[in-house]
Amino acid sequence: MARFMIVDDSIFQRKTLGKMIVQMGWEVVAEASNGREALERYPNSKPDLVLMDLVMPEMEGIEAVEKILELDKSAKIVVVSSMGYDEIVNKAMSLGARQFISKPVNLGHAANVIKTVLEEGI
Repeated sequence: MARFMIVDDSIFQRKTLGKMIVQMGWEVVAEASNGREALERYPNSKPDLVLMDLVMPEMEGIEAVEKILELDKSAKIVVVSSMGYDEIVNKAMSLGARQFISKPVNLGHAANVIKTVLEEGI
């Protein structure tokens, strides 16, 4: 069973993604409302995949992506953002994020992206 961390300052987004994850037969092992919390919770939760919003208070997702990958070079991170595929998303991808899901999240598309990252090891 795949284990997930969901990082988003919107509780609605965390709950929506969490519900989809559980419906797919996976498990949410940690949630965080900003990058700082994600960085603190990552080592103990050991998720198979992190869903990371990019624009958040305290520590933005882009910095959290970089720091998590410094801790664990094999971390699988999928960025979730309303920004569209722009400079910040490009930076996240160049740092090592595996894929991008745009907001508002289409749950069918998100599930397919997540399956691809988990199964094919993108």
